[in-house]
Amino acid sequence: MAKSSNLPKLKDLTTDIETAYKSDELNLLLNQEPPNSWVKKHPYVKNHLYIPIDKVEHMLKKIFKQYRIEITGQGTSFNGVWVTVRVHFLHPVSNEWLFHDGIGAIQLQTKKGSTPADLANINNGALSMAYPHAKTLAIKDACDHFGKLFGSDLNRKDTLAYSVDNDLKDLPTPTEKDWVKIKDAVQKGQSSPERMNDIWNLTPQQMEKLCQLQDM
Repeated sequence: MAKSSNLPKLKDLTTDIETAYKSDELNLLLNQEPPNSWVKKHPYVKNHLYIPIDKVEHMLKKIFKQYRIEITGQGTSFNGVWVTVRVHFLHPVSNEWLFHDGIGAIQLQTKKGSTPADLANINNGALSMAYPHAKTLAIKDACDHFGKLFGSDLNRKDTLAYSVDNDLKDLPTPTEKDWVKIKDAVQKGQSSPERMNDIWNLTPQQMEKLCQLQDM
């Protein structure tokens, strides 16, 4: 097995360091935690969290500016319907049109007292409500691929924090005065050790000190 020190770094695999770094910065943005006020508890699924579709559409418009939703399939399965979509988006760094696929499904509403499998008692308008709902779920499923900001990790445990690859840029080494400000910001909770390490060329000892300050 090859030693980790012999493995190539990202900057060794690309000739366009600036674009790679900008893409890394975009991924850092997309993997920030969503605002707590956006996160809702599902009314029917226990311990399931989600971000409403209006917030997802808002982020698509703000971050990517140009996007479009393509319905790629639909159908029925057991007592419900399913929809698949393709979310096309203009990548703000590469200026290329890319896409993510998603699927959503929901059961048909039946009359009170009947089982979900009793298709003879489907409510009037059940299909007209089910397909748009399934489409919404499919859009959110596709957007999960963007990252935490879109809700990808809301129902996952033991997830990893994303950080930019510092090898893609030359980070400044902090002066003594900078180091005092860095420690003060972390101790006051205004920033995190990881974020400071994205901005400054910190030594392992300095990172250890910042982690200690954050836990105090």
